[in-house]
Amino acid sequence: MAEGSWPLEFKWIHNNTELTRFSLEYRYLIPSLDRSHAGLYRCIVRNRVGALLQRRTEVQVAFMGSFEEGERSQSVSQGEGAVVHAPRIRSFPQPQVTWFRDGRKIPPSSRIAITLDNTLVILSTVAPDAGRYYVQAVNDKNGENKTSQPITLSVENVGGPADPIAPTIIIPPRNTSVVTGTSEVTMECVANARPLIKLSITWRKNGVLVTSGLSDFNRRLTIINPLVGDAGFYECEAILRSSSVPSVSGGAYLHVLEPPQFIKEPEKHITAEMEKVVDIPCQARGVPQPDIVWYKDAFPINPVKMPRYRVLVGGSLQVNGLLPDDTGMFQCFARNLAGEVQTNTYLAVTSIAPNITAGPSDSTVIDGMSVILHCETSGAPRPAITWQKGERVLASGSVQLPRFTLLESGSLLISPSHISDAGTYTCMASNSRGIDEASADLVVLARTRITTPPQDQSVIKGTKAVMTCGVTHDPSVTVRHVWEKEGSVVNVQSIPRMRLEADGTLHISQTWSGDIGTYTCRVTSVGGNDSRSAHLRVRQLPHAPENPTAVLSASEKRAIDLAWAKPFDGNSPLIRYILEVSENNAPWAILLANIEPESTAVTVNGLIPARSYQFRLCAVNDVGKGQFSKETERVSLPEEPPSAPTQNVIASGRTNQSIMIQWQPPPESHQNGILRGYTVRYRLTGLPVDYQIKNITSPEVTNLLLEDLIIWTNYEIEVAAYNGAGLGTFSHKVTEWTLQGVPTIAPGNVQAEPVNSTTIRFTWTAPNPQFINGINQGYKLLAWEPGRDDDVTMVTVRPNFQDSVHVGYVTGLKKFTEYYTSVLCFTTPGDGPRSPPKALRTHEDTPGAVGHLSFTEILDTSLKVSWSEPGEKNGVLTGYRISWEEFNRTNTRVTHYLPNVTLEYRVTGLTALTTYTIEVAGMTSKGQGQLSSSTISSGVPPELPGPPTNVAISNIGPRSVTLQFKPGYDGKTSISRWQMEAQVSVVGENEDWVMVHKVSNEPEARSLEVPGLNPYTFYRFRMRQVNIVGTSLPSQPSRKIQTLPAPPDMAPANVTLRTASETSLWLRWMPLPEWEYNGNAEQVGYRVQYSRAGSQGRALIHIIADRLEREFTIEDLEEWTEYEVRVQAVNGIGTGPWSQPVRGRTRESVPSCGPTNVSAFATTSSSILVRWFEVPEPDRNGLILGYKVVFKEKDSDSAVHFWMVEGNATHSIQLTGLGKYVLYEIQVLAFTRIGDGRPSSPPILERTLDDVPGPPVGILFPEVRTTSVRLIWQSPSQPNGIILAYQITYHLNSSNSNTPTVDVLIPSARQYTVTSLKPESVYVFRIKAQTRKGWGEAAEALVVTTEKRARPQPTSRPMVPQKDVQARHVLLSWEPGSDGLSPVRYYTVQQRELPESNWTVHSASVNHEASSYIVSRLKPFTSYQFRVKATNDIGDSEYSEESEAITTLQDAPDEAPSILSVTPHTTTSVLIRWQPPSEEKINGILLGFRIRYRELLYDRLRSYSAHTISSLSTWGDLTAPYSIQNLSDSTQTQHQLDKLSKHKRYEIRMSVYNAVGEGPTSTPQEVFVGEAVPTAPPQSVAIQSATATQLDVTWDPPPVDAQNGDIQGYKVYFWEFQRKNETERLRTLFMPEGGVKLKNLTGYTTYMISVAPFNAAGDGPRSAPTRGRTQQADGQDVEVQNGKPPGRLTRRRPPDGWGYRTRQPPGRLGRRGRPPGRGGNTRRPRTAVAEDGPEASTARSGSSAQDSKRAHQKRGGA
Repeated sequence: MAEGSWPLEFKWIHNNTELTRFSLEYRYLIPSLDRSHAGLYRCIVRNRVGALLQRRTEVQVAFMGSFEEGERSQSVSQGEGAVVHAPRIRSFPQPQVTWFRDGRKIPPSSRIAITLDNTLVILSTVAPDAGRYYVQAVNDKNGENKTSQPITLSVENVGGPADPIAPTIIIPPRNTSVVTGTSEVTMECVANARPLIKLSITWRKNGVLVTSGLSDFNRRLTIINPLVGDAGFYECEAILRSSSVPSVSGGAYLHVLEPPQFIKEPEKHITAEMEKVVDIPCQARGVPQPDIVWYKDAFPINPVKMPRYRVLVGGSLQVNGLLPDDTGMFQCFARNLAGEVQTNTYLAVTSIAPNITAGPSDSTVIDGMSVILHCETSGAPRPAITWQKGERVLASGSVQLPRFTLLESGSLLISPSHISDAGTYTCMASNSRGIDEASADLVVLARTRITTPPQDQSVIKGTKAVMTCGVTHDPSVTVRHVWEKEGSVVNVQSIPRMRLEADGTLHISQTWSGDIGTYTCRVTSVGGNDSRSAHLRVRQLPHAPENPTAVLSASEKRAIDLAWAKPFDGNSPLIRYILEVSENNAPWAILLANIEPESTAVTVNGLIPARSYQFRLCAVNDVGKGQFSKETERVSLPEEPPSAPTQNVIASGRTNQSIMIQWQPPPESHQNGILRGYTVRYRLTGLPVDYQIKNITSPEVTNLLLEDLIIWTNYEIEVAAYNGAGLGTFSHKVTEWTLQGVPTIAPGNVQAEPVNSTTIRFTWTAPNPQFINGINQGYKLLAWEPGRDDDVTMVTVRPNFQDSVHVGYVTGLKKFTEYYTSVLCFTTPGDGPRSPPKALRTHEDTPGAVGHLSFTEILDTSLKVSWSEPGEKNGVLTGYRISWEEFNRTNTRVTHYLPNVTLEYRVTGLTALTTYTIEVAGMTSKGQGQLSSSTISSGVPPELPGPPTNVAISNIGPRSVTLQFKPGYDGKTSISRWQMEAQVSVVGENEDWVMVHKVSNEPEARSLEVPGLNPYTFYRFRMRQVNIVGTSLPSQPSRKIQTLPAPPDMAPANVTLRTASETSLWLRWMPLPEWEYNGNAEQVGYRVQYSRAGSQGRALIHIIADRLEREFTIEDLEEWTEYEVRVQAVNGIGTGPWSQPVRGRTRESVPSCGPTNVSAFATTSSSILVRWFEVPEPDRNGLILGYKVVFKEKDSDSAVHFWMVEGNATHSIQLTGLGKYVLYEIQVLAFTRIGDGRPSSPPILERTLDDVPGPPVGILFPEVRTTSVRLIWQSPSQPNGIILAYQITYHLNSSNSNTPTVDVLIPSARQYTVTSLKPESVYVFRIKAQTRKGWGEAAEALVVTTEKRARPQPTSRPMVPQKDVQARHVLLSWEPGSDGLSPVRYYTVQQRELPESNWTVHSASVNHEASSYIVSRLKPFTSYQFRVKATNDIGDSEYSEESEAITTLQDAPDEAPSILSVTPHTTTSVLIRWQPPSEEKINGILLGFRIRYRELLYDRLRSYSAHTISSLSTWGDLTAPYSIQNLSDSTQTQHQLDKLSKHKRYEIRMSVYNAVGEGPTSTPQEVFVGEAVPTAPPQSVAIQSATATQLDVTWDPPPVDAQNGDIQGYKVYFWEFQRKNETERLRTLFMPEGGVKLKNLTGYTTYMISVAPFNAAGDGPRSAPTRGRTQQADGQDVEVQNGKPPGRLTRRRPPDGWGYRTRQPPGRLGRRGRPPGRGGNTRRPRTAVAEDGPEASTARSGSSAQDSKRAHQKRGGA
């Protein structure tokens, strides 16, 4: 640090070499320290008074190198001392060294010494001392450690081990110097002798024995805090005690140094008159005596060169004959080996009045350029300079305004100049003797600049090119525009096509190739010159390819080689060639549309023989398609035999001797010539016979009937086509039989005879096989009644090839009936002839039972019996037999035979009140027929029978049981029918009994099978018996049993499939009713089978264990794919039937991979042509709506760019506006309605073509002197190619500057030094780079040749006018501050988002000429502050004062709402729930939401192929337009969208809007409309207490408009009052009933009951809880407290299987019948029971007894 008048300047010196020039920077920073930076540093500080030299400062750098020696070895004689020097290693500070031997550390000892320089000394060596030694060095400053290579020590055996060895000093003391103040100093002496134990060492100083400070076996002498008095000669002596051997000694000097100290110094300020003599005192002392060195203004004083200066004895300085130049700072340095000190004084020589020797002159400068107003002075003391403009002080020793800098010479630098700087400037020089001043006028002209430069253009030939050259300039100057092309001036007046407007715009009409080139607009004026260039490219259609040739390919068959010469590309790179072909003089057709533009030859293969071909080509560039080339010569391919067989060869037997063959010719592309005909060959299959050949000479004939073949014989047939080159390939063999014939003769020896009354026996022999004419399929035995030829009884008999005589029977014939009989043989084509018919009659048999047996006129001793004829007489009825007997007394039987015409008979002679059994039977010659019997009591009418008893159960199966019983009282007549009744799913004694089975005409039965039961169901049975009077009372119930389980009988119903997502489908079904479980409910579940529709692959299965589950989401499916799904129920026994398959398609998604075959080709320096193929069909996952080309600069942090291609028909795009000569990563992605798919992979790399480069960047002047500068730069940020050279141009920055100096540098140059410049002047430097395309734009920088440079001053407070505030950017402006004599290189703009406190850099590269800047990338509707700093060659300014806070305008929102759910609300409405965007994404004040919705029509397109869909031009072809609904409530988060169409799929999107506009739309959500959960609960819920354990609950369905579809069932929730959490239970009814019986409840307990409906879409709301109480149980004691019964009585709950199964529906029509009540009919069904006789039981209508039985079987009383 230094003090003094401003400005202070500093310069740094390292080891007497200048590091820096004078600058305002008082620090010297070493950014990356290394060893080269170690040494002595000094700083020189100066101001206008003088300069001072700082004392030296030493910088030491810790480092450690590597050991410099490799492995070495040394030897020593036994007994001698081994001196092992440590391997050399460079290090600072000296490392800590540790010696090791064989891995063990070596400590010092009586035999081991480690010296101060780390030498290892082994005294009196012995053989075991041999070994490998190495050292480890550690730098304790930087922590590094290194290990040396080993040193091998060998010990040689010389002499005896006990021989004494005289003392020797191996390591003697060394001369040592030390500075006072050091903590200690050590002298060292190492000696050897044998025996070592007798060796002793003593020390002396100047001959006086020293006894203190000794260590290490007296080998070391240490002096603590040495002083000057400790200096002297130190000597060590080694003595071998008890020996006559003489001692040895060695010595060295210790020098103690003392740093210099002044004993006489000058005063700080000395004043002397001119011509006088002055002595400046300076004396010092120290050890050794210091040397005195004098400096003036930091330069050493040499008395030899400056005789007026003399150093006196003792060190004082005498100056003779003082002159004004002797004024300055004088320094006296005293130095010796211990250090240096300095003192200084200021000598002022008085005095001369100031004089301006060279004053300012009138000057003119251009706005923005720098100007220096000179003011050189003389005087003593040196005059102070002050510059003024009017009364305003601009610059002085204590004042400096921005942009005005006082130079060392006294001149004033104005940089940059402004228009407002014009005026009169005065330079004032003053000292103690007076004042002098001079003035000059400055004129500032506005700078002439090209503000609208020409742009690179590419125009199509014949169109117009416009090159702009807009200029801003001072109104007082005249501007001249001159256009140059390629360096030559364009004479616009002589070229009619060109026109130059007054504003400099150049118009070129009817452009052609001669206009191509680089055009430069040069603007000249007194206010400055400027020039800008642009390149004009004229594109045209490419020329036709030249010299096309076509020849037959020598290497490939059926191929033609094409070649051509590359045409002129029309100044636009060729994109492709198009090849057209004319085949056989047909019209031209495109053969290849994308031949690579680099190609000049192509082989066209796959051509067809015997055809002629002619070709032509055209080239395509980005202008269009050029002319076609001339046609090639027509080339014909030779004819070849057909290379494909005939197609679709079909053979079919026409008759039993002919086969029809049909075929189609080979494909035309394989006929290889003109077909001449066909060859058909055939032979018997499998036999060694030759082919028979049929030749067809007409190619139009494609069928042939092979005739005269053998009946029922197999033939193999082949067909081949032939042309002029020969016979082609035969088709695959087809085999065919001639047709079978029918047998031509009937079976022989046919005999037929009746076997009994219903059977006829046939015998016959087979026909001769040669007459069967086919495969004998068997025989038909025929029997028919005469006159009923159409009603034939036929029995088919398989052929019997073992027996000669065949036997067969026709059974089931009518008894005693005449029949005709016949036999025939048959083959597949038909029946052979019948044998001659023969007549016969079946045998007579006993008749069937008489009909309608009844009793009338019952008296005490007689009764009348009536009957009708038997229905089956089975012969000639000869009469009737009637018999009667007292019941169970056969000995009382009376029998009468009656004639065949008698149909009633009065029985007499009976005993009154006696029971008789009466039997009646018909008679034929074969005997008595079937008896009809009944019991009757004489004189007593029949009565109702009594119930059966002792009912028992056996043979329990899944669907049947056997009941064993004892009949009850028969009512004095026979039992005509047995009836079985059951309680189903038995719980208590009060269950309903339903009839489950009945059996008639089995009066003697004692056990009966009950079929048609439900599996795995509880039953209790009872029986009734029926006679002619009626039905008995029921028997006592049987024990309760459970039928065995069985697989489910039915599939889940109402199976629907809906889209859930891109990879999932939502499957729903009606769960199996509990009565259909057919097994343990815990084992009931479902199996879901699914597969791709139309796929032949294996279907996948998913098991669902929950029996009540109604839905399942099938996941991990392919996107946008149709699936077929089935469901079946499964229990512990097996699986039920599958449901009918349903189909559904997964939702559209984004493509899962990118397009294939992506390629890129650079067409210009700023454009690339990208091409691609389609996305593979399985990966499209939807309808491709277009493509996006994704590109970014490789290895760059720049943003990724997208180029959209609408529609899926275009597969190429030209990327324009790219960076020049930039390597791009390019990918292509496809997008669907849902969004973007994955980009293609890997990225394609392509570089744009090169161009002229942009300007170099980062120009800095790190070294500036009064006559020289050194500048550095970086390569252009836009090199646009390979840099070949740099060009530097510089000249004085004035309007009348001389010719600029130009230098061209190699491309690796990054710095340039210029000398011989004019001091304290402003220079303009321009640098531009060159590529092979030419020189690029120049970068410009100003520099002032002065050493008085400083950091720039901060800019003024930035301003943001409200008119320049936009939503995402603002215009920031400021006034620059002083540049510190080093022009500003760039500005840095920072921003701060309020109320945050952190500043962030927006841009650190704002142009140095700018005084305004557009700050972009801001957030809308957000408050900001800004600040600016400037940077020049010296460093950064402070940041400016913060701008006022501004708030950006609102903008359209950036984000869409997140749609949380879209759910059906009713059958025509959906409920949308969403979450709005975050507040910062709304970009303003949220005004509302916008809903877009439309019907998705593509569900109708299931029949379309993928190709058909992909060929549609836009998604709009498949979708309806959006309907829009605006919601103005910004707080809304849900909305019901109604008036939608039923059973349609809708797409819904949302957006938000503010005052500026609407934001983006959300990703689409799909919903199926038409299914919705019920929106109202059941109505009129009522509870009736039935018993102590049962409550009957009834309700009405929800209102029709709230059902939203068919109600599929109800869920009944019930719980004990005030104990909901502990006791709530659920009963699910899978039928739309209107009531349920809740059983097995707790007696006398209050229950709360709530009912909820459900449909296919899900559960509706629950009804409000309704209260009901069970009755008091019989015998239950109820304690009354305060007049009220207790709130709850506890009863043990039966097992689950008894009371809490799901209620079954009443009234099923058979097992598969539709139950009543479905479809909204919830009328409660009645239960029908037959307890009031047969008339009552059969008089029901609507719900029959059978219906009731089924219903109660299935329902089971809940």
